[in-house]
Amino acid sequence: MGFDMAATFIILVLATLLFIHGKIRSDIVALGSLLLLTIFGIITPTEAIAGFSNSVVIMIAGLFVVGAGILNTGLAKQLGNRLLQLGDNNEKKLFIIILITVGIFSAFMSNTGTVAVLLPVVISMALHLKQNPSKYLMPLAFASSLGGVLTLIGTPPNLIASETIASSGYEALSFFDFTPVGLVAFSVGILFLSTIGKKLLPDKLDRNIRDNKAFSAKELAGFYKIYNDLHVLEIPPSSSIIGIPLKELKLPISHGITIISIERKAIERKPFRHGTTLTPKADTTLEANDKIIVLGDSNRLIEEFKLREVKIDNEDSALLSRTNGISEVLITPHSNVENKTIRELHFRKKHGLTVLAIQRNGKYVLNNVGKEKLHLGDSLLVHGPWEQFELLEDTSTDFVVVGQVSDQATSAAASGKAPIAGGIMILMLALMTLELLEPVITVLISALLMVVTGCVRSTKDAYQNINWESVILIAAMLPMATALEKSGGVLFLSDVLLGSLGDFGPYAVLAGFYLLTMILSQFISNTATAVIFVPIAITTAINLGVSPYPFVIAVAISASMAFSTPVASPTNALVMNAGGYSFKDFVKVGVPLQIVLTFVMIPIIPIFLPF
Repeated sequence: MGFDMAATFIILVLATLLFIHGKIRSDIVALGSLLLLTIFGIITPTEAIAGFSNSVVIMIAGLFVVGAGILNTGLAKQLGNRLLQLGDNNEKKLFIIILITVGIFSAFMSNTGTVAVLLPVVISMALHLKQNPSKYLMPLAFASSLGGVLTLIGTPPNLIASETIASSGYEALSFFDFTPVGLVAFSVGILFLSTIGKKLLPDKLDRNIRDNKAFSAKELAGFYKIYNDLHVLEIPPSSSIIGIPLKELKLPISHGITIISIERKAIERKPFRHGTTLTPKADTTLEANDKIIVLGDSNRLIEEFKLREVKIDNEDSALLSRTNGISEVLITPHSNVENKTIRELHFRKKHGLTVLAIQRNGKYVLNNVGKEKLHLGDSLLVHGPWEQFELLEDTSTDFVVVGQVSDQATSAAASGKAPIAGGIMILMLALMTLELLEPVITVLISALLMVVTGCVRSTKDAYQNINWESVILIAAMLPMATALEKSGGVLFLSDVLLGSLGDFGPYAVLAGFYLLTMILSQFISNTATAVIFVPIAITTAINLGVSPYPFVIAVAISASMAFSTPVASPTNALVMNAGGYSFKDFVKVGVPLQIVLTFVMIPIIPIFLPF
């Protein structure tokens, strides 16, 4: 064994141990192993960074954006509700429906695309059932890999097996040649995941998912009891309030009224006639046909200025829009605002936000809020533009905005766009199934459409929704396959396999190929594993004087049985952070599943494809 080969195996084992240990972030471990391979000269710098331009890595990044669009627009919730109805809100029945659904989808399209589409749906369903998403997401990824072996196009190793055996002078594998063996693997896997595997799954909720729980506008308004005093008033052209600056009207003092926002119609002659929502300021003047959202007893105001009250069909719509919303704001310890009033702080002028109510020791202050002195521990119900909330969150040391404002803003901006997100999702699935474009191009088109159509609020939001730890993890581990191949590590393992098992007949050699392929596919791409081992399997079968088909099928199937590490497949990487999983969690569930499948598949493959 040469230096390069020995060093590669040592680095691989060391990286695996650190992954299992879990104290160091997985992307840091992967980058460390990549740098060591480069420093020792096993791979070149160009080969080291090749993973970052790999189509799979770029596709994973794009799929995070697609998933964000599906989640933000409420499409995930709608699809989840349909599945909930199908499962009668029964957790056990729903678990099986999810696994079968993802398996069928994965048989005809990209496993990664299937998981990306269903990931936000499953998270939404789990939270609706008050279940931890971690109980569903790992089975989702595993079921996609199991479903991929059902057809020729379900997973890249199957395509590689067919193309390679055809180039060796044999008949190519047809679309459904994998189906009988695949159905056995899929059935066994579903049975394991719904029984033993379910008990092994971690019962923990990712911190990011937990922290994203924020009260809706309706819930907050209900807590602060403002609905009875919330009114929408329309200003007719004849009203005497038109043209008078708000600082002169002094409505909070003279009428006990707070103007929350102003809805102004677009000017007809302008090409884009979208109405605008204005945050009222001291020098703001009201115009004819404006609609003002006010808090307080509006009877006197209506009578004096001849205003018309507009019926509110949905209280949320008065407080929540694509541009504006409400949130709860807390006063921090050691704040400089203690014993000062909202008016003294010039809160609206300084922060562009309006304080609607104050909650203090379980009691609510709704009248003359501007005159009320603030105390430590007070909670403020605040309304205004989403970007002002984000600015307050980022810059203020006196106030803390409760909840994930950026997530609320993103959801608000994408509200009503579920049909658009659904259309983009269907387009992506169709292009992937029909193979009209390369999968990576299909995903990038879909991600771009999510941003352009507003299903994802902005480019900044798109980048923030990408889980860079997962992306870098896969990109940094891909060159490991290059190192194993260049150093002769793969051929070394193959020679050891043949030398030790060749005398025991084809069953033993097939079992050896299955195990070796399955083990290596936990650390390098299943596509790379298939590319390396399928030609070796064909040559070995010919040397043994038996049919190469069972060997080729064994390599293709075992390459897809990548369950024991988060780097084993892109689907595992996709669910790792969303489910809050560690490397150990994949080992805990994946290894027993692979052991069960190994004992089933090795005797089953030659039954359907004899030697």
